[in-house]
Amino acid sequence: MAWVSGEQPARSWVQALMDSAESRQIDLTMSMVNAGEVYYRLARQRGQHYARTFWDDFQTGPTRLVEAPNWLILEAAQWKSQHPISYADAFAVATARWERGALVTGDPDFKPLAEAGIVELEWIGG
Repeated sequence: MAWVSGEQPARSWVQALMDSAESRQIDLTMSMVNAGEVYYRLARQRGQHYARTFWDDFQTGPTRLVEAPNWLILEAAQWKSQHPISYADAFAVATARWERGALVTGDPDFKPLAEAGIVELEWIGG
């Protein structure tokens, strides 16, 4: 959301990651649940047309979108039941763990999970 909203310094960090993924230096992955979260927030803030245009462009970009099979839903539900995070955030945690990658975020709600060794963070917050 920081990338889309233009929030600095997060936008610059995410743009650098997107550029690296575009040149195949790194892999970026996002759960479809989290992509849907971006869509609905954009639709609320800027309207359905803007959100749909973003969605169409994003799907052709360097980020691989991961569907939510039953096992991922269950894992996200388990993280949600054990920690004070949103359900969508639980999908971000489950996806990062499955991919064995860092969760790119500036959301302080993830810090306790990182401190507990549950998920690695790449911090882009201020």
